[in-house]
Amino acid sequence: MNLKSILLTLFFSSAGITTSTAQEIALSKSSLVGNGIAEFIPKGFDKNKTPSLILSSEPKSSGKLPADWSLIPQFSFNNNKASAVLNLKGEISLYGGGEVTGPLLRNGQAIKLWNTDTGAYSVEGGKRLYQTHPWVMGVRADGSAFGIIFDSTWKAELITNSDQIIYNSEGALFRVYIIDRKSPQEVIKGLSELTGTIKLPPRWALGYHQCRFSYDSEKRVMEIADTFREKKIPCDVIWMDIDYMQGYRVFTFDSIRFRNPKILNDNLHKKGFRAVYMIDPGVKVDKEYAIYKSGTQNDVWVKKPNGEEYHGKVWPGDCAFPDFTSPKTRNWWAGLYKDFMSTGIDGVWNDMNEPAVNDNDFPEAQRLGTMPYDTPHKGGGNLPQGSHLLYHNAYGRLMVEASYEGILKTNPSKRPFLLTRSNLMGGQRYAATWTGDNYASWEHLKLSVPMSLTLGLSGQPFNGPDIGGFLGNTDGDLWASWLGFGALMPFARGHACAGTNDKEPWAYGAEIEKTSRIALERRYRLLPYLYTLFYESSKTGMPVMAPVFFADSKDLRLRTEEQAFLLGENLLVVPAFAKDPVLPSGIWEEINLVEGEKQDKYQAKLLIKGGSIIPAGKIIQNAGENSFDPLSLFVGLDKNGKAIGNLYLDDGDGFGFEKQDYALVTFKAEKKDNSLIIKVSDVVGKRNSKEINKINASVFWNGKAYSGNGTFKDGITIDLK
Repeated sequence: MNLKSILLTLFFSSAGITTSTAQEIALSKSSLVGNGIAEFIPKGFDKNKTPSLILSSEPKSSGKLPADWSLIPQFSFNNNKASAVLNLKGEISLYGGGEVTGPLLRNGQAIKLWNTDTGAYSVEGGKRLYQTHPWVMGVRADGSAFGIIFDSTWKAELITNSDQIIYNSEGALFRVYIIDRKSPQEVIKGLSELTGTIKLPPRWALGYHQCRFSYDSEKRVMEIADTFREKKIPCDVIWMDIDYMQGYRVFTFDSIRFRNPKILNDNLHKKGFRAVYMIDPGVKVDKEYAIYKSGTQNDVWVKKPNGEEYHGKVWPGDCAFPDFTSPKTRNWWAGLYKDFMSTGIDGVWNDMNEPAVNDNDFPEAQRLGTMPYDTPHKGGGNLPQGSHLLYHNAYGRLMVEASYEGILKTNPSKRPFLLTRSNLMGGQRYAATWTGDNYASWEHLKLSVPMSLTLGLSGQPFNGPDIGGFLGNTDGDLWASWLGFGALMPFARGHACAGTNDKEPWAYGAEIEKTSRIALERRYRLLPYLYTLFYESSKTGMPVMAPVFFADSKDLRLRTEEQAFLLGENLLVVPAFAKDPVLPSGIWEEINLVEGEKQDKYQAKLLIKGGSIIPAGKIIQNAGENSFDPLSLFVGLDKNGKAIGNLYLDDGDGFGFEKQDYALVTFKAEKKDNSLIIKVSDVVGKRNSKEINKINASVFWNGKAYSGNGTFKDGITIDLK
């Protein structure tokens, strides 16, 4: 047996493949499809067996692989199941996999890629969650990095050993894409070149969101909204879970408890709130129900192999499910949003879209929690017919594409906001996400940081957990500790399950109410900075919330740090729970945004990087208020007495920015003798920055803090004596 045969035997054995029947598959094609991006296609690959739902467009060859390209996957095929392995050399830190539990550093980990309704992350010990991201990023000891996409939606397992990355699918051959660049940041940008970026969200979506399963009436919704305003606790969005529906029928409203949704939404709008409503994929089987009748007439339902409608139990009982692989079905689904959104709904929440099915009528050995593997999907357009084993992981992704198109068509002058539980890599083009039904525990509080970081490293920057924990009761200490850093994550929403205690900021007494107000006021002061980060992410795919090793990818100390995190490049967040966090070296100065935060034990510590400028606004109660009267600049000078930072401005909604109706402002600060001069050095875009007149600055230099004020036009001069 030669050395190659020995290596293949070891690989197949580790992958659970019998070597006597395993077939090594040669490459049909390998080529560059971008700067440092390679495509690998195995012989026998058929896009009609494994269509791509991950890539934003079909890559085009730009030349042959360089002679020194070393990252080449090996393909195999056994019992109609395709696998690929990438052998690794040297000391490499592995990250990615999308929505995962466990550590940020993924060396020695394995996950199952089969989207699953998994309350408290309880299925298979948390190794199988709601989303599929067949992606791994490796960071070498010298700080350079690579990433690998397994372009498949088939049920699969992803294994990240220190010397191998293994992907075992339960379906046909697939393509592999490898990005090899000088830094992790450049690899993430390459990932966005292949899979796309988020759309720029409306500014209100970056505010705080309050939700419960469920606020059970219009009266209760307005009580919640009024309490936020009376107590001056900032908030932008109130969410409606399934109890607003008539008997859990999607696109309907309860005739007693939510009898006037337009009036309710109008009243929320008057108080500066937006309204987000849930829509599930399961449609109640009811011949008198207009949505079910319409779907039947348009032949949109998933069918069994024998041609009968597939029915599965969800909240309303027996449900039919749209076959989103069909363009006709997606168009039909998109059209349902017109009347629904006309009531003044601002955003939509697609849940249960793995799809989750209660199949407890079956013997335990036959329970799947979703459709049977052999359930056929009709396909159409560029998608072939295929089984549920192929399309299950893409079901939520296809649903949010249809929902996004329907919401946009209904309100073409507004940016859609859509949240989804289930998704596939690349689905960030259509929807934000949250990390599913977590538990009210310190374990899940701490776990929420690496979970969100890993999603950001997998192409989905707009994400966050249910703050406070969805399942189980939450006490004031846990709530305040979670909100103290959760208010600084990209998506900030408090949520609670039916049957659990109240989980609003004022539910735990006066002291916790005070600390909650401080935490949310800090977020709202940082909205100008956060909005700028989201703009940059919509252009480059860079995570809004990043691991601390992004500060120095060569510093091996930082590779395992999963308590502290970065917001953009220039703000370091150290949660109050963090114990001996490993922080990047260099100049980092603590900043304070709100009176009383420094004395509050629940608030995360915020540190500004030397050489940077952080734009901040005043305390507001919702994102529709003017943040910029005045604008505040936090200036952390580098060792040479210089700093630079950006601020992005537009209308906060709509698409005027696509026609240059925006301003990307660059501020620069420079020490000259004993004075510091802060000025606007550049403005890109056609927008007049009339929102900004007065500017206040807080400056950190040689361990001391200085302050000054001026105008947008003239800048600021501060005496550093």
